Formats: sequence, structure tokens, C-alpha cells
Amino acid sequence: MKNLFLIIVVLPFVLFSQKIIQEELPLKNREIELPGTLSFSETQTKQPLVIFIHGSGNIDRNGNQASVGIKANYIKTLADSLNKRGIAFYRYDKRTATLSNLNKLGTITLLDFVDDAKIAIAQFKKDTRFSSLFLIGHSQGSLIGMMSITPEISGYISIAGPGQSIDKTIIEQLNSQNPDLAKLAKEHFEELMATDTVASVHPFLIQIFAPQNQQFLKSWMFLDPIAEIKKVAIPILLVNGEEDLQVTQKDFQKLKMAQPNAKTELVPHMNHVLKDVYSKTENQNSYFQENFPLSSKLVDLITLFINP
Repeated sequence: MKNLFLIIVVLPFVLFSQKIIQEELPLKNREIELPGTLSFSETQTKQPLVIFIHGSGNIDRNGNQASVGIKANYIKTLADSLNKRGIAFYRYDKRTATLSNLNKLGTITLLDFVDDAKIAIAQFKKDTRFSSLFLIGHSQGSLIGMMSITPEISGYISIAGPGQSIDKTIIEQLNSQNPDLAKLAKEHFEELMATDTVASVHPFLIQIFAPQNQQFLKSWMFLDPIAEIKKVAIPILLVNGEEDLQVTQKDFQKLKMAQPNAKTELVPHMNHVLKDVYSKTENQNSYFQENFPLSSKLVDLITLFINP
């Protein structure tokens, strides 16, 4: 029995002490550059690979947005955590986060991000180092991930995925803070749908309805996460944080009802950037400081889903 006890104790140490290999892997979607990082533990056996699809904003492969001071580093931290569990991870800079793309972007639609995700899938479906491919879609990336699934994908993980179209989501978010502003946003969305533009944007809504954003918003408004998730025919894990201030538990319940066969979990203390927080101040600060711990419960859930 003493020997058996020693084996149980030592094996996790061997797993966690394995060397992590990182490869810089710049992909391209025609002229658009998608620089990324592949990381995996050094092992003789094949391991599953996760491809991460980011949320809204100009997010880099680490989960940061320099333009607005977000330094949560949550994507890299998730990659590091899963690598230690024997799960490979590919993360890439969003096309809008790469400076060399700025004069090539033109009019962007949500389908451009779907195409970018499919470029990554195509790259790895022929990589014999990995036993299987999984997608993680976070926030806006939840919808993108649903629409990116190809026959090579073994399972899909949605984290903090909205359960309704983007116009309804934004109006609800604004309504919780400023009902008058939410009413103005509703009028702007109606004008955008009817006339293809918003002629005079309210100054408080310029970040949302800036002229360069309007066609992207309109393309996004036509897409319904509920309709898309019903099309997904592979195993699904739906996850939401109980402290998520951007995507509510109501969104989580809508996706859950649309896909009753999905594995689902509300994660205590987890916020939108996947960190454990215990107050509103911590919730806000975690966007700008990377030292808040990643939710260990999330890492456990993903690991169990990929390696049951």
C-alpha cells in the first residue's frame, strides 16, 4: 500500500513538470496577417489541441487590448494552465489587433472572423502531433466559434456566450446602467437597420456606433446565437461566470435551453475575463491587472470535457 500511495503522489508532479514548448506560428488569410502562438507540453504521446477564438475588441493572443489599457492576460494564462494538463493550445492576434493589417481591413463583417478561425482549423487538421481538435469561443467568439465548426472539430466550448443578437445585448447592458442611453441605442439600431447608417450618433454612444463600426454591427445583428447553437452536432460545453458583468446568466440559460444535450456549468466567482473575483472593485481591476488568479474551476471543467 505504501508503494501505491507513492505512485499516486508522484504522477501529477511528473505531468506538471514537463517542459512546455512554444512555437510562433504566423498564419495568413489572404493579405491579412494572423500571428499566433502554439504551445504544448513535451511528450511522446499525441495530445488534444484547443484553438481559442477571442471576444469583441482589438484583442491580442494574450487577451490584452493596449488601446484601452486592458492587461488581464487571461488567454495566455488559460493556455499555460491547460498546457500543464497535457492540452495543447493555439492563440492568435485578432486581425484588428495587428498593426500591419490596419490599411488592409476595409469593411469588416463578423464572417471575416469566422474565416480567420477556419484558417487556424485548416492549419492544424493536418498536424499529426495532435490527437484531436477542440474550439473555445469566448464572448463574441462564442458565436464565431459555432459558425467555424468543421468536421475535424471533436468538441466545442462556449465561454460567456451571448444568447441573443448583438443589438439586444447592447441595449440590455446599457439599460442596466442608463435607461435613457439604452433607449437612444435602440433608436440608433433601428435607424441602422432601416437606412444602412446612423446619421447623427449621440456622443455617449460614439464608441459603439462610430461610422467605421456601423456595417460591422449591422452584419452582426442578423446573426442569432440561438439559431446557430442548434446547428452544432458535436459535444458542447457551455460555461458562464457568476460574476460576469457583460454576459449575464440569462444569456447562459438561453443557450442551455437551445442545446439541452450540452454540458453546462455556472462557475462561482468567475468574471468575464475568466478571473476569480470577490468584489465589484476586484471585478473591475481584474481587467487591468494580470495578477488576479484564473478560475481553477474553469480549467478543471475544460480538462474534464476534453479528457473525460
